[in-house]
Amino acid sequence: MTKATETALALFALSAIYFALITGTIPTGEFVQREILPYLPWWALVTFGSYALGTLGWGVLTFKDKEGSYRELLQQIDEAKTFYKEKGLDLDE
Repeated sequence: MTKATETALALFALSAIYFALITGTIPTGEFVQREILPYLPWWALVTFGSYALGTLGWGVLTFKDKEGSYRELLQQIDEAKTFYKEKGLDLDE
């Protein structure tokens, strides 16, 4: 199973459980029904956004620690500069 299929299956399962809770198919207390379940999707969205931004920030912060990737990127930048200079475009200003 691909990662996309696994993710879609997990999202479908969580959605099914959530809708069963919100419609009362799975019984919960009145407090949970009124005070927790309506805000659960927003909480999940904010949590996912925080995780995504944190992961992205950590990757940017530790980029130079990945020497192989850093050297490869510098080499690709030099190749691009050479390519565009041959085409008559000056990038160094």
